[in-house]
This record gives sequence, C-alpha cells and structure tokens, in this order.
Amino acid sequence: MGIETLRKVGITPLRVFSGRGVKPHLSLSFYDVEGIERIFGIDTTPFSKKMVEPDSYLITHAHSDHYGKSAMSSKLSVASKETATALELLHGREFNGSTFEMEGSFLIGETEVSTFRTNHTIGSSAYLWENECGVRILVTGDVKDYRELPSCDLLVTEANYGDPFDSACYFEDDLKNFLEVAGGGEVVFGAYAFGKAQRAVTTLRNSGFEDPIGMSQKSLNLTKSLLEDGGELVGLNNDANVWIVPPHELSGIERSNRFVLTCRSDYYYPAIHLSDHMDVRGLVAMVEHCQPEATLLYHPKGDRPKKLADHLLNEELCTAIAAEDIHPTTPKRK
Repeated sequence: MGIETLRKVGITPLRVFSGRGVKPHLSLSFYDVEGIERIFGIDTTPFSKKMVEPDSYLITHAHSDHYGKSAMSSKLSVASKETATALELLHGREFNGSTFEMEGSFLIGETEVSTFRTNHTIGSSAYLWENECGVRILVTGDVKDYRELPSCDLLVTEANYGDPFDSACYFEDDLKNFLEVAGGGEVVFGAYAFGKAQRAVTTLRNSGFEDPIGMSQKSLNLTKSLLEDGGELVGLNNDANVWIVPPHELSGIERSNRFVLTCRSDYYYPAIHLSDHMDVRGLVAMVEHCQPEATLLYHPKGDRPKKLADHLLNEELCTAIAAEDIHPTTPKRK
C-alpha cells in the first residue's frame, strides 16, 4: 500500500506548501463514511487564511516539536484534556480547541475518532479512525509503550530513534542506577520540564521513595497540575535531597552530583538512561504489533524516518514511506 495505493482507497498524505515554505509534518486527506472529503492536520501549524481550511488539527502531545503551541490558537485543534492543560501552562494562554478524555472517542463531522495512550507524556494520545472504504488509520505521535495500540491498515508514526545502523538508537532505561543515585544523598537530575520530569517523579514514587522532591518552578507547576500521585513536591528553596530541573539549569546548581536523564550522548553532565521514547527495536516491534499494510513515518526531521522506512521494507514487514518523500502541495477540495 504505497502512496498511489493509498490514494486508490481514498487516503492522500499531504505535505502542505504555504508562502513561507513547507508546513511541519503532514496532513491526511480522506473520504468519510458519507463520501465527504476531510482533511486532518497532524501535529502541524494552522493553514493560512488563503488556503483550504482543514476539518481538524490533531495534536498528539504538548512537546514543542509537535507544534501544539501554534495549533492551540485554532478552534479546529483537538487534544486530550491533559495535553491542553500542559499547553496552557507551558505557553501562558488559553487552549481554544476541543478536548477529550483519554481513551475516549469523539466525532469530527461523521468520522468517529478513537483515542489510545502512547505513554510518551502525560496526555499523549494516538488517534484511530476509518475512511469510507473501511481503511483503519492510526496516528500515534511519539510512543513510549505501544501495547495499548490497536491494529490498523495505515500506521502514521515516529522514527526518533529509527536508524537501525546507529548505535545511539539502541538503549534501555537504567532504572536501577537512577533509583540508586536518587537514594544516595544530595543529587540533582536534569529533565525536561514537561514529560521527563513527571516520568522521573512517577518512577521514584512507584519505587517507594517518599521524601520531598525539589523542582524548578515550571516543572513544579506542570507536575502538580498533571500528576495525581506526585507526593510532596517543593520548590528549590525548600529542603530536599533530590532535585529535578531542566538540563540547561544544571550548571547553575551547586551540588556535586549532577546527572541528565536522557539516552542522548551530547550533554556535558553524565547521563542516566531514562527515555520517553522507544529505541529502534521498540519501533519495529510496534509495527509488528499494529500489523499495518503501510507505515508512514512523519517525525522527526532528518534522515531517520527514511532509514526506518527502508528497514521495514527490507524486512518485508510492510510498505513504508517517509514523509520527506511526499512532494509538497497546496491542498484543494475536490
């Protein structure tokens, strides 16, 4: 099910060209159960007023590289309640779109869209719907755990660590080391304010760690608003042996034990492997789990989507397409 085959069953992937260049990620044009053409934007920015208006902007989660900061201003945007809350806290303005309960469903026109957890961040959600031909389309955004995802015919997903020939794309979370370091005295961990910081707190609390956890202000606000069982969370002016701050603030913290929670290798401070993503083995396992006829890899920028697409083709798992191989166009209703 390549691009031409997708078009024959009523699905056209679009890379949208505007006067300022190509918009982020992609959109999907399809026909709904009543034969009406619909366009769903996927983790993209709003179209200009001169362009055809899509039916919805689907936001998978609140990280900046998925463009919710821009899309949240549109009444056509859709996100989980938790993602909408995170966007409001991160950017200091109101979410103008529609929200849904995690693992619930909603209608866009006559199209029923079901949602599934991806466990990348609090509130991160995958979207599933069918077109008029009964083709099941699953859009995931970034994924940490694929086990709750359903089977589909077209899988639209990520390839953040999708290069099978890059050793950096193979890793496992080092929870044992993280918990040992956290229990060993004063320490500060570098973690993104949204996503990784909440994962770190949850991991500590699930291990039985009950002491106060100090956090920078943005991390503290997000965690208290989004995490129900975070325990005692305090600011950096309060007493706590364990602190969690954004990585760029580590240099300003006067503690001898400083670590970054990451699977990347480009930080000055030592890393402890704790990721919000799957490695390349997990990405391939997700494709096997969802059993699509075709996979469309739309994130991130760079060559990893293409390399994972080639790998899926070589392993004969499914037809695979990288978004960069789609020629940019300005969409028009038929």
